Amino acid sequence: MQRAGILVCLLFTGSAWILHAVPVLPDPLILTQENFDLGRFMGRWYEVAVVSTCPHYMQRKRGNPVIVALELQHVASESNFTMTAASFRNGSCKQASTSYALTTTPGRFFHHVTRFEADVDSFVVHLSYDEYAMMLQLSIEKPSGNKTTTARLYSRTTSVSAAVLDDFKALVRKHRLSDGAIIMNQNKGECVPGEQVTQPVTTQPQSHDTKRRKRNAALRVAPTQDEDARHV
Repeated sequence: MQRAGILVCLLFTGSAWILHAVPVLPDPLILTQENFDLGRFMGRWYEVAVVSTCPHYMQRKRGNPVIVALELQHVASESNFTMTAASFRNGSCKQASTSYALTTTPGRFFHHVTRFEADVDSFVVHLSYDEYAMMLQLSIEKPSGNKTTTARLYSRTTSVSAAVLDDFKALVRKHRLSDGAIIMNQNKGECVPGEQVTQPVTTQPQSHDTKRRKRNAALRVAPTQDEDARHV
């Protein structure tokens, strides 16, 4: 049972899930953005901050606090939209998609994780279509009843103003989360699926004598393949 709880906590790490069409979570007292416009909500977002009641998710996120690029797409004739997330993990850019079912409440979405028998409700609670979006996500695992609350701050750019961050902290406190635990994601550059992460190297101009000394030293101490293998 403990293992199942841990897996449910990690629902929001960016995997493709199978959804059911109707939310079954009790309707919580959460107000979504007034006059929510789904079309204007679509497009490119960046997840710049997050906090959750799940300690396992938070521990994993602290180990890789990277900005997640999100692409939201909706076909007018369909009752769901797709969120494709791209972020750097394990040295390369990873991409995954989640399909969110629309509900009768504008700004409220739902998906079901069949593998873990977990239901997830998502609420857009504050929104400036051209600037930021604040989302609450509530999940519950049917077999155990384990519940998780997660708050996310999205931005149309890779940063937000101090005023928006203060509003996000107020939202977090309102829903009994710790604003001191908020993880601010770091910008590691544009994430292209399959692309390896490369770190820029800064070099200083060197004189001719310095280059010659370093070249000679390298020839004297260059290790063999066997010597390299001992330190792997």
